[in-house]
Amino acid sequence: MKTMSKLLTATATAALAISAQAAVAKDLKYAHFQSADLSSPKHAAALAFESCVEGKTAGSIDVQIYPASQLGGDAEIMEGLQLGTVQMAAIHDGPISSVYKPFSVLALPYLFDDQAMAWSVMDSDFGKEMAEDMLAQTGIRMFGVADNGVRNFTNNIRPVAEPADMEGLKMRVMTAPVWITLVESLGASATPVPWPELPGALQQGVVDGQENGVTNIVNASLYQNQKYVSLDGHVFSWHAYLMNEDFYQGLTDVEKTAVNQCVQIAITIHRGMTAAQDANAATILSEKGMEVVPVSPEQKEMFREKSQPAVREYIVSEIGEDWPNKLDAAVQAYRDQF
Repeated sequence: MKTMSKLLTATATAALAISAQAAVAKDLKYAHFQSADLSSPKHAAALAFESCVEGKTAGSIDVQIYPASQLGGDAEIMEGLQLGTVQMAAIHDGPISSVYKPFSVLALPYLFDDQAMAWSVMDSDFGKEMAEDMLAQTGIRMFGVADNGVRNFTNNIRPVAEPADMEGLKMRVMTAPVWITLVESLGASATPVPWPELPGALQQGVVDGQENGVTNIVNASLYQNQKYVSLDGHVFSWHAYLMNEDFYQGLTDVEKTAVNQCVQIAITIHRGMTAAQDANAATILSEKGMEVVPVSPEQKEMFREKSQPAVREYIVSEIGEDWPNKLDAAVQAYRDQF
């Protein structure tokens, strides 16, 4: 009987320990804007992060994923990250630039040749220095970046193969002024529209077109209200993996290590899925019924010559020459390797 009593006591003690651990688990609200299915790079990456972190911490962190803008739009998520009401998010360039202006330097058009160059630059000292500066200015930790897709123009009016074709088009842009400058430098008019409202704006004809990578075009079914896509690849767009710094500093060393490791796994998954979709953009979008407009190197140079000086001038007026010069140096350092 004593043995049975000891066994029952031990079992009860273990149960109480498990219950206590569950009771003190840290809630990690993780927001993103893509749909909740495994074909969405953001969601596939988020699920991998959840499984990885909870496994490595034995459940001391409870990752709660909120896809498809469930916790709010761009501005709400950035505010939540600063206040700590949202602990983590994978969020795109425009909203980040509205809170941390130097991030807008990445909107310089026609800058990167391919994903290998873009990833290398963002993983270099340039990206690390930007993360440190963002943390100091905003209280938001940036672990790294993954692809938001190579951005291409779409519209429902006419094929766009060169800048003259942009004249008069009403184009949706992200909610940061640098994107207005980019589109207007090419002769179109720009209308900022938050991501959750974009499908409706296209359907109702509020705007004629927009610019996004193939992942977002497919994920949000934008192709249903857009006939033409021009594969000009004007900007390598990013999703940054961000966390409220107070929350991060409240983690144990074991939990911090788990988060640091697992977010890198998430970024790798996210980059791979998005890059694969970009590489097959013509096939994917034509199968969705869109007319794919190829853009030759000569035509792309026309876009570059018309847009890059205007965007650079705007960026310098907002943040100075330091970050644009650092980005130029990082790009050149990459080129010098080959």
